[in-house]
Amino acid sequence: MAKPQGPHPGLMLQNYGIVLDAGSSHTALYIYAWPAEKDNNTGRVEQTHSCKVKGKGISSYASQPWKAGESLTLCMQEAEQKVPNKRHHETPLYLGATAGMRLLNMENSSASDKVFQAVEKALQKFPFSYQGARILSGQEEGAFGWVTVNYLDDLCSCCVLTSMRFLSPSQGLETTGALDLGGASTQISFVSDNYDGSESPSNSVTFRLYGNDYNLYTHSFLCYGKDQVLRLALAQQTQSGPRTILDPCFHPGYTEIKNYSVLYDSPCVSGRKPQGAPENFTLRGNGSFGQCQEIVKSVFNFTSCKYSQCSFNGVFQPLLQGPFGAFSAYYFVMNFLNLTDTSIPLDTVKDKLARYCATPWDEVSYLAEYCFSGTYILTLLTEGYNFTFPSSCVYFQIKGSDAGWTLGYMLNLTNMIPAEAPDKPPLPHYVWAVLPICGKVKGQRMLLNTVLQITWIQGLFRRTKAFSQWRVHLWLKDILSI
Repeated sequence: MAKPQGPHPGLMLQNYGIVLDAGSSHTALYIYAWPAEKDNNTGRVEQTHSCKVKGKGISSYASQPWKAGESLTLCMQEAEQKVPNKRHHETPLYLGATAGMRLLNMENSSASDKVFQAVEKALQKFPFSYQGARILSGQEEGAFGWVTVNYLDDLCSCCVLTSMRFLSPSQGLETTGALDLGGASTQISFVSDNYDGSESPSNSVTFRLYGNDYNLYTHSFLCYGKDQVLRLALAQQTQSGPRTILDPCFHPGYTEIKNYSVLYDSPCVSGRKPQGAPENFTLRGNGSFGQCQEIVKSVFNFTSCKYSQCSFNGVFQPLLQGPFGAFSAYYFVMNFLNLTDTSIPLDTVKDKLARYCATPWDEVSYLAEYCFSGTYILTLLTEGYNFTFPSSCVYFQIKGSDAGWTLGYMLNLTNMIPAEAPDKPPLPHYVWAVLPICGKVKGQRMLLNTVLQITWIQGLFRRTKAFSQWRVHLWLKDILSI
């Protein structure tokens, strides 16, 4: 009698996890799945479904917090359909809020608490294993985004081959940096040989991987997401309280009436509202990329720096190293503008942006802010972070998943250990990283030690299609010594 075979691959049991990304402009739900039995390198976590919540981010419901919870209902019902019934009660459900809720918490902590209470009440009605909702720090958002980029190691074959070169055991493995751009904040995270964490230690996440020590540099710039930085730019142009402004970052023929109170209703600009300003002002576009870039540059401080080197606003940044994956709004904006090819010379990129910004509004008719956003992204990368173009190290597309912090967050919280076992005994499953975070809460300086239980470390770098088996063997033999 023939021996019984294992379950058909299509019938293999799956574990599931759900993460809600509560951003400043919208909320998105992601479902992840991985084989319950991790045999033959099948333990990889994959995104199986995503759902964009209708409406704005949960922070926008501060005055009507119950609506924040109600807004999640349709996507949660979708999740009920996508996750098998038998797996509902064991499927962890997380909600992480980012810069929008960080700003609301700074401005009105009571309103922030009420929004979370409404969200928790709504999520606990569903049959999943609710694990809580909380605000992620900027450093956590950047670090988990970096985990995601490196876990999705099929970023593109050229990136993988560049990023996974052979280094000595003392150096470890060169990794891929992460560039994240949201509506209210932006993050940069990477490992640099020139950074050991001693200078500006609040930007350092340290951990040990397969016998090698890594120092991840990460920084989050609050108020420098694409929506809040537009407020900063408009605030620069309305300090005298004018009734009309001619804005070079909007298309010729574009006209919009804006309310001063609404514009300045954000901690990013609230302290700069001009006295005696009228109720409204009229914004008229004139579509000049060069003039727009000058306005964008005015929201950065490139002169103040107490460290050996800085990016902007006096923030330390080590020398850039390795390839970088740029995702979220970076990708959406640059893809729309057909500017994701970073091999294009900088002058060509500027010419394309200039032509787009100069396009009359009646020929565009929608997405009015893309001229500004494209100009901001280019300025942030070249002037802020000091990337050069043409660039062989910045990539605006990550395949197979919606890149962002959520996958890294899921890997961490679900203790996902990869199926592959190294040739030598692995490190203990629990590797701890201490992340000191400095922040201001209602005028008081606080030092927070956030301890991240990084249980995903052993699974961070995995064999990809770009690597043949013998290369993996050589890499393991050469590097995975403890």
